Amino acid sequence: QVRLVEAGGGLVQPGGSLRLSCAASGLIFSRYGMNWYRQAPGKERELVASVTSDGSMTSYADSVKGRFTISRDNAKNSVYLQMNSLKPEDTAVYSCNAKGGAGGLFIYWGQGTQVTVSL
Repeated sequence: QVRLVEAGGGLVQPGGSLRLSCAASGLIFSRYGMNWYRQAPGKERELVASVTSDGSMTSYADSVKGRFTISRDNAKNSVYLQMNSLKPEDTAVYSCNAKGGAGGLFIYWGQGTQVTVSL
């Protein structure tokens, strides 16, 4: 079975940093684009960052540009999200997502990891 397992979340003060990781198994990782989403209570899930299958291109939500960096290591079947200058509004459950196959029809999700930014 395909598994995506996030780690690295926790409680951090405003202005602090966290590095999230997502380890994938059960799929040919290098053939999938990877994404980080987040969802806060009562809010819609939003796309935070994306990276192409070969890691050559990245994209970010305007709200995190300049603060977050997505990267991947295909040899380790992992994708990462470095989060700097964290703000309270970054508080959410962060989930990684893999999209691939013909027309991007194969989509997989991890369980998510909680990030709380608070004094």
